[in-house]
Amino acid sequence: MSAIWKPNVTVAAIIEREGRFLLVEEETSAGIRFNQPAGHLDQDEAISAACTRETLEETAHDFQPTALVGVYTLPIAGSDMTYLRFAFAGELGEHYADKPLDSGILRAVWLTLDEIRACRERHRSPLVLRCIEDYLAGKRFPLELITEYTRPTA
Repeated sequence: MSAIWKPNVTVAAIIEREGRFLLVEEETSAGIRFNQPAGHLDQDEAISAACTRETLEETAHDFQPTALVGVYTLPIAGSDMTYLRFAFAGELGEHYADKPLDSGILRAVWLTLDEIRACRERHRSPLVLRCIEDYLAGKRFPLELITEYTRPTA
């Protein structure tokens, strides 16, 4: 019997302020890349809560999702891995200047759309630009689109 295939569920925050987007510069196996504040969904974690947590860990900012921008699949060439990304727009909150960033995150940086397009060879994936373009196109879906159940207790 073959193993059951499952996608890797991730979340990402699409954060704009005064025409600039908050990205992180991070170390990856392919070198230093730009990405949205993003990461994996933890077991028993609500999807929007994962986005809040990842944004805090990677940028030292509070973030409250207010809308779903989109759900994206990204199969990885040469492997059986596929990422399933939930991208959220929301409200950026307090910044904690003394909070250390997650391991592998070099810095959080605000870039314009032109700057982001100019460095697309350094994007973690094509989803970086696609999520921003969908956000700028006005794609917003209510958070209620996602229905989550909690694990029953014994």
